[in-house]
Amino acid sequence: MSADKIRIGGASGFWGDAPSATKQLISMSRLDYLVYDYLAEITMSIMARARAADDTKGYATDFANAAMAPNLDVIAEHGVKVISNAGGVNPEACAEALRFIISGQGLDLKVAVVSGDDLRGSAADFAEATEMFTGESFPDPESVASINAYLGAFPIARALELGADIVITGRCVDSAVTLGACIHAFGWLRNDFDKLAQGSLAGHILECGTQATGGNYTDWESVAHDLQQAGYPIAEVEAGGAFTVTKPAGTGGLVSVGTVAEQMLYEIGDPQAYTLPDVICDFSEVTIEQTGENRVRVAGARGRGAPSSYKVSATWADGYRAGHVWTMYGRDAETKAEHFARSVFERAGAALHAAGLPSFTETSVEVIGAETHFGAARQARGVREVDVKIAVKHPSAAGIGIFLKEMTGMALTAPPGLTGFAGARAKPSPVVRLFSMLVPKSELSVTVEVDGHREVCDEEYGGDIGVPAPHPIPRTEDGPQVNVPLEALAFGRSGDKGNFANIGIISRRPEFAPYIAASLTEDRVAGYFAHFLASPEGSVKRFYLPGSHAFNFLLKDVLGGGGVASLRVDPQGKGYAQLLLAEQVPIPHHLAQKFHLI
Repeated sequence: MSADKIRIGGASGFWGDAPSATKQLISMSRLDYLVYDYLAEITMSIMARARAADDTKGYATDFANAAMAPNLDVIAEHGVKVISNAGGVNPEACAEALRFIISGQGLDLKVAVVSGDDLRGSAADFAEATEMFTGESFPDPESVASINAYLGAFPIARALELGADIVITGRCVDSAVTLGACIHAFGWLRNDFDKLAQGSLAGHILECGTQATGGNYTDWESVAHDLQQAGYPIAEVEAGGAFTVTKPAGTGGLVSVGTVAEQMLYEIGDPQAYTLPDVICDFSEVTIEQTGENRVRVAGARGRGAPSSYKVSATWADGYRAGHVWTMYGRDAETKAEHFARSVFERAGAALHAAGLPSFTETSVEVIGAETHFGAARQARGVREVDVKIAVKHPSAAGIGIFLKEMTGMALTAPPGLTGFAGARAKPSPVVRLFSMLVPKSELSVTVEVDGHREVCDEEYGGDIGVPAPHPIPRTEDGPQVNVPLEALAFGRSGDKGNFANIGIISRRPEFAPYIAASLTEDRVAGYFAHFLASPEGSVKRFYLPGSHAFNFLLKDVLGGGGVASLRVDPQGKGYAQLLLAEQVPIPHHLAQKFHLI
């Protein structure tokens, strides 16, 4: 297929996103493709447990039942192609469920399945593997719930070439569902690295749904009046790779330089070496330009070759955890909450000892409302109302049960003012940890199946052509200065990858970038987040993106294990940008006056 431009709608950002997105996009916009992203590492472990209990499960049931079933007639009528990673750990079952619905509606739509990512049956073969970030040994294969390679986009493109109307994959990289459409539509080749990087960036913008159209936006007040009706994002991709982000006319939310730039920096590491199966992307010189109301053009991504290995992630069970959030109010609420938590741990610890069980492997107390997330930068003192989260990890469910029983029992002997929302009591839940490694592409066999026709579609690679040197940081000028909040100078967005967090900071104006750089050094950011970091020394890396006048900070070992391996209130660092935006940054007095900041 060859086209000059295609329109791709991003209809899902996670498993649980609103099913109404599909109807909104196909009823209000002319689209060529609909893409859906459902998967995350935690999601894979949940799906793996579901399949272990029932071999017809293990996929995102929302896709077939809620997104597709009510809209298949319109999808068929308009000729919209659909691509989704809803298959999870059981894409064949997902495809069969969808084929049953299609048949029941009397429609003629071909469903394809891309498989080869699921490596759970080869767990024993990875016994000598080491974790790519920490160097840890591979876990006991019996504890492993899932092992999946992050596949790329070319098998998706091949499925479309074979006549598929709907393509279902297992674990592919989130952006591959969009890139696969671009490869098919434009005939991009494996060595069209710049185009592949641009298509991947388009997928990265779409993959989190309304996060690109006003959700989690720094300037949320500017979109709050209609955010509940936010439009889902659309990428108008050109054959050369540049694309424009927009949304359906008449919907809420916003598409602006700020919303798109925030999403570009979301959950990436080194922006000059964002590694995907099909291409190593360099986003550092990407330009983001407002070209009209709710229209933003994105160009300038570069491709630096392609890796010879897949990233493979395993999820495994490492004991159990549980916790509860209580409310404490009245005089000295914070002090009373901390006293209550200490008493719970002492009483539960004694009960563990009496039962012959080991101690808790980890405990956590966070007093919410007393600004404990701000660490040394906190300002609140002597507050009269707080929530206190108390949580633990233990090797056994029995140990967690003792904690929950003793914590509840302590409620009658707590300081005054303790209460909580009534409901079912917490239960022990597995601690699911992530193990990531690299596996040569030559060791996997990727297949595409369309209506009984199956063919091998092993992914090739073009070879790494090297990562350029980091861009120099712009210089500041001398003169009188004044402190202003970072939020007055920049947008911010943060997220996670395993136990790492990233914080993207985007200058509102190019003139501000040198002063942000001078103030937010790696050491200052490490010090600011020292209360979260396992070890502040050498734990923060800063990257500069001159194309968007932005900075990306990568924080190592900062999330207490991350995901459901963490006991934190914010185990994915979603609010870290909000913490950093509260910091003060000195800028020249004349700049503050020019842009009305003082």
